[in-house]
Amino acid sequence: MAEIKQRSVFIHVDVPGQEENAPNWPTDVPYPTIQMMGEQLVKILDYLKIKLVVGFGEGAGANILVRFALANPTRVLGLILIHCVSTGVGMMEYFKDKILNWQLQTIGMNPSAEQFLVLHKFGPQLEMVDNKEKLIQEYTETLKKTINPRNLKRYVEAYMNRKDITASIESSLSSIDVMMVTGAKAIHMQAVENMVMRMNKQKTTLLKVDSVGDVLQEAPENLAQNLLLFVKGLGYLTSVTLPGVERQRTFSGGDQAALGAGGRRRTLSMEDYDTPRPRRTSLITYHK
Repeated sequence: MAEIKQRSVFIHVDVPGQEENAPNWPTDVPYPTIQMMGEQLVKILDYLKIKLVVGFGEGAGANILVRFALANPTRVLGLILIHCVSTGVGMMEYFKDKILNWQLQTIGMNPSAEQFLVLHKFGPQLEMVDNKEKLIQEYTETLKKTINPRNLKRYVEAYMNRKDITASIESSLSSIDVMMVTGAKAIHMQAVENMVMRMNKQKTTLLKVDSVGDVLQEAPENLAQNLLLFVKGLGYLTSVTLPGVERQRTFSGGDQAALGAGGRRRTLSMEDYDTPRPRRTSLITYHK
């Protein structure tokens, strides 16, 4: 991601109350719905004077970005959605989330709640992952040290009460380029594939990584490579080359290009054309 980062501007958006060491959400203030979060993202872009973005989100964050794109299609160049689900909550997920919410509300973060969140994050095939101990430890330490459990309960509750947007995706998301990402061992893999089946086939790409549950943690190089290819397809980051591929250069001035010493034609790197322009386009990143 090094060269991509040098030529891009990333906007990291924290869901309300989910920032590190956040205070308790006020009891007299209603927590925003998932739909409201999606619709309100445009205010961040307006404040920063950014016209167009490529959205990048995982899980609930990906769902929020879809709602943003549905409400503001002219502000979106493309979407990269990891483990995105367009449907509402099924009965099993409903009861599991009810139990989790009770645990987070009554006794804060605890082993049972952690186990549920780990399962939700990495999928049921986590036992087959080689470095599962490290993944679990890093994730649970973050939960314990930085996330306010009462606020997390409100966020989980908001996501649990989300409305099905499948019909809206079929009718209103057909003009936007989308890359759907899932791991072959992810708990949401089937739901992601079902969502892809309802989308515009000419505008949608599915990246399914074999032998992986959490793509971000277990296959970051694969994801970075496909992210670059996707953005290149949108017409941006054209001078950034894939690892192991020699950088392509273009002649300056076409047939009138000046000749250097020894009669060799001088070349001009395309890097200058990829200088970040924050007010033109950026990458929004949503962290689950």
